[in-house]
Amino acid sequence: MAFVRRALHGRRSIGLPRMLSGAAPKPKEEPPYVHRDLTDADRIFTNLYGEHDIGVNGAIKRGDWHRTKDLLLMGRDWIIDEIKASGLRGRGGAGFPSGLKWSFMPKVSDGRPSYLVINADESEPGTCKDREILRNDPHKLVEGALIAGFAMGAKAAYIYVRGEFIYEANQLEQAVVEAYDKKFLGANACGSGYDFDVYVHRGAGAYICGEETGLIESLEGNPGKPRLKPPFPANVGLYGCPTTVTNVETVAVSPTILRRGASWFSGFGRKNNHGTKLFAISGHVNNPIVVEESMSVSLRELIEKHAGGVQGGWDNLLAIIPGGSSVPCIPKKTCETVLMDFDALKAVQSGLGTAAVMVMNKQTDMIKAIQRLSYFYKHESCGQCTPCREGTPWLYKLMTRMQKGDAELEEIDMLLEVTKQIEGHTICALGDAAAWPVQGLIRHFRPTMEQRIADFKGKNKEATPAPPTATGPPNA
Repeated sequence: MAFVRRALHGRRSIGLPRMLSGAAPKPKEEPPYVHRDLTDADRIFTNLYGEHDIGVNGAIKRGDWHRTKDLLLMGRDWIIDEIKASGLRGRGGAGFPSGLKWSFMPKVSDGRPSYLVINADESEPGTCKDREILRNDPHKLVEGALIAGFAMGAKAAYIYVRGEFIYEANQLEQAVVEAYDKKFLGANACGSGYDFDVYVHRGAGAYICGEETGLIESLEGNPGKPRLKPPFPANVGLYGCPTTVTNVETVAVSPTILRRGASWFSGFGRKNNHGTKLFAISGHVNNPIVVEESMSVSLRELIEKHAGGVQGGWDNLLAIIPGGSSVPCIPKKTCETVLMDFDALKAVQSGLGTAAVMVMNKQTDMIKAIQRLSYFYKHESCGQCTPCREGTPWLYKLMTRMQKGDAELEEIDMLLEVTKQIEGHTICALGDAAAWPVQGLIRHFRPTMEQRIADFKGKNKEATPAPPTATGPPNA
């Protein structure tokens, strides 16, 4: 602060007198966003619905493994610079810039090997996009693992697959075997002079292992309990070695970005929200679907164009959870105009998350829907952090009472306070994920909760028999 005061009062501070004497310069206005429709030729995932050959020969016909050697020979720095220039952000929920994350890996080895870990532990309610890649387009992921691993200087990739994904894991393992048979993996991968191995590891069905350090613990054979950070995985990760943990979709799109160019990918979506994206649309729609669309598409257009619209029509819409169960819901009024990208959804106090769009029409009991999510997070808490271990059962108990209406009006504020005591006070983000759906419910549907409580009290009052009246003599 002393330095700031000296700078403000010192006449020799270059540029400050001019800045302070005149009006502040107006920020440069961004031109209005014009959405660019995604054509079939633009789509990265060309076998998302399993209509074509899933094997390596079919993948090669669709453009996978095309001149992969040439991409590798361009060098680590070129690959990372292209990913940075493309504007690709992590597709697993956090949205961290992918090229920047990859660049955190050490350039020069200190004797420890480096690893790439791919998070295919897709366990969040409503989220099912990565499953379609694993079962129908696995070679995109395997090739992406090679390219991303090379860019990070990793010696191997571990793909951690959700335990319930039996068929998907089998398809992925078959794709890895085919890649080895074609000499795309292993020693001298793709003839590049680079040695790289890929291993498929099956989880045991714990949602907490979707957190990157919990996943690493599970890979090492330990209970999947998240680690305190720092140190971060890029420094001390799998087996104590430098590690990058990244999402299936993030890795799978990287070869296509490099082939078509960073400018092609960044041509879709708004500033800081570039590229194409897989959206999983479920709930009260006429055609539940996983579809690839450009970022920054409007939520209403996404549902009406690809999911056949809301059951009962758009006017029958009540609310939407736009990014998987861990983000707050948004009401119909907000859904009319909001864009599906990181910044637009953050501005309406929600999030893109995993881009799992859960649609609820007016026949939905919103309180019960959030109560069910509260049970999920209570069940999946690892119990390591006190706010989460003790707070998630509290949330579920309170939400169960709210769902019945067996509560007091003051308890709505108490419920909100419980979420605040959990949010931001845990090692990993599961506590936040448990708190945010409840916060969204209170923010947008508090009158519904208050009416539920009033109705319950009214029914109980009607059902309560009147006290008996004395019929005998006064001194009886």
